[in-house]
Amino acid sequence: MAVASKNIPAPDLVPVRRALLSVSNKTGLTEFAAALSKSGVELVSTGGTAKALEQAGIAVRDVSELTGFPEIMDGRVKTLHPSVHGALLGIRDDAEHVEAMQKHGIEPIDLVVVNLYPFEEVRQSGADYASIVENIDIGGPAMVRASAKNHAYVAIVTDPGDYAAVLNALEMNIGSLSLDFRKKLAAKAFARTAAYDAAISGWFADALDIEHPTWRAFGGKLDSVMRYGENPHQQAGFYVTGEKRPGVATARQLQGKQLSYNNINDTDAAFELAGEFDPARTAAVAIIKHANPCGVAEGTSLKDAYLKALACDPVSAFGGIVALNRLLDAEAAEEIVKTFTEVIIAPDASEAAQAIVAAKKNLRLLVTGGMPDPRTAGIGVKSVAGGLLVQSRDNAVVDDLDLRVVTKRAPDDREMADLKFAFRVAKHVKSNAIVYARDLATVGIGAGQMSRVDSSRIAARKALDAAEAAGLAEPLTKGSVVASDAFFPFADGLLAAVEAGATAVIQPGGSMRDDDVIVAADEHGIAMVFTGTRHFRH
Repeated sequence: MAVASKNIPAPDLVPVRRALLSVSNKTGLTEFAAALSKSGVELVSTGGTAKALEQAGIAVRDVSELTGFPEIMDGRVKTLHPSVHGALLGIRDDAEHVEAMQKHGIEPIDLVVVNLYPFEEVRQSGADYASIVENIDIGGPAMVRASAKNHAYVAIVTDPGDYAAVLNALEMNIGSLSLDFRKKLAAKAFARTAAYDAAISGWFADALDIEHPTWRAFGGKLDSVMRYGENPHQQAGFYVTGEKRPGVATARQLQGKQLSYNNINDTDAAFELAGEFDPARTAAVAIIKHANPCGVAEGTSLKDAYLKALACDPVSAFGGIVALNRLLDAEAAEEIVKTFTEVIIAPDASEAAQAIVAAKKNLRLLVTGGMPDPRTAGIGVKSVAGGLLVQSRDNAVVDDLDLRVVTKRAPDDREMADLKFAFRVAKHVKSNAIVYARDLATVGIGAGQMSRVDSSRIAARKALDAAEAAGLAEPLTKGSVVASDAFFPFADGLLAAVEAGATAVIQPGGSMRDDDVIVAADEHGIAMVFTGTRHFRH
């Protein structure tokens, strides 16, 4: 049953006479508290926060003086008391509320400064179950929500980044805070507790292996406001979730202008693809355009891999994203900057490489400190009208799959290495996906077509264009292998690959017409391998 409102209008300006401070993150705390105290605000605090203020020589009342009750249970219970919550929730212009506050000796609190136990950080640190649970804040969110609900009279601050704005507002309004300002603080406070609870519920789902919780919540913190989204008429912002997976969200930007919405989307796609290649085994480079690879290669060095990747589609590579699986060295940097590139992302970059990239002032250089593990579990979220589609991350890796030769001819060692390479790449190509590869480099990619035959033909056409640009007599699809992200529903897709010159095929299998496709492969002397795993990517 809904609670009826008494429709008491909120005052515009509320003087701040008493503030309650209880923070986990003590960044800027003593400076902020000292400024409040200097302006005549009485400070009330709890536990470690009170101790920090006392050590700084700032006068502070312990919250137990208000409650008449000490902190108990290792500090689990300290602010959950009517003297605190009555002080936060009391409507100062409601006679009944005022009478109740006076009767029970409840002193109003006008400003609350709370940030929560570092649950997200503790969770990401790999702490044990009990430690994570102990860092679920109870009293903090209760005070935040109470203060935010009663923003008609109480200002709630949850972010140390807002301390300066609060002090400035108090100065401008001679010790008071405006209703509009209090509303904005309240909105931010509710968003913070929502994200906090989302992190907790998400952790419980993971810890208990609950694949489909009845209620699913997601939260993130604003990292940056984009100039626009995919198109100039769309607004966009970048929110980080706190997942410690190396990538664009956790990277340090060493140089270049601000990343755009499309930059972030494409850079994530590029680095996830580069993560398929173990840096201890090989150097690998992925060049991405519009979230699809236009060239991927392994090599003896990053320079070698880059040049092989670039040769696949040098036209599309213009204005693309380059992802590397090893430290960016000077030799590779010199080659990359010869082509207009939007972003370079790598686990690290040498000083010499940084100096070379610095000559291109708008080129963004990101370093991540590591590579994403393609086998790590995770979730992906996609919005649809009125809902969210949630699925586990595609963490299937070709090295772990049971590869089955289904044709009379088995692939030789070179073909098998290229087949595995091509299937790694196909996992990151928009469906329907066809990838031709030769000598551990893509030589033709067909992406995002409604027909798999069309993807095969487009990939072959791109290989022909690349050959003409390089002055070659024939496209590199001659003698290549081909990977398909899903089964061939008919033999025509396979025959298109044969026509392009492919000698071996890797695909999931599972079609009702698998036998027809196998017969067609045998008729043309093609080796074919089934993976049993599909890699659709929409």
